[in-house]
Amino acid sequence: MSGTTAIRAAALVTITALAAACQPTVEDDAAPAGEPTAAATPSATAAPAPSASASPSRVTAANTAAVCAAVDKLIIAKSKEIAADSAAATRRQLTPEQINAEVKADLADLADGVRGQAARAEDPEIRALVSDAARRIDAGARSSTAVAWLGSTFVEIPQRLTRECRA
Repeated sequence: MSGTTAIRAAALVTITALAAACQPTVEDDAAPAGEPTAAATPSATAAPAPSASASPSRVTAANTAAVCAAVDKLIIAKSKEIAADSAAATRRQLTPEQINAEVKADLADLADGVRGQAARAEDPEIRALVSDAARRIDAGARSSTAVAWLGSTFVEIPQRLTRECRA
């Protein structure tokens, strides 16, 4: 039972941290508003050639936003799945080892999904950031105490992505 209690606590901590980490901040809302204004000014006053050079940065920004949003969705969905699995583990009376194995499998799946998003990223900095997140999630999947890793280290990953993964 103590293993089940541990996974419940870890799942609740993870869901709470993710909910807080994935919410846009005032800074997040302000950044996109500043970019279109800056991009629109040269386009409106310049010939079509400068407008074309402004487009690639918007394409990259759009791809970055899409990649970051997809990673957020993957993390939130997998965290919800882990929380639901922890509730089911209580009903099924799984051993701590069985629970740990389920968490490892969930983390490995998540790392694969995040790695796929990293491959889509056009911005090299975003690609590196998301790839690093996938590597860190892989480390959790390989951890002998994946449940403990989930409650301690995992919660830092979405917080970092929220701070650094933006268009």
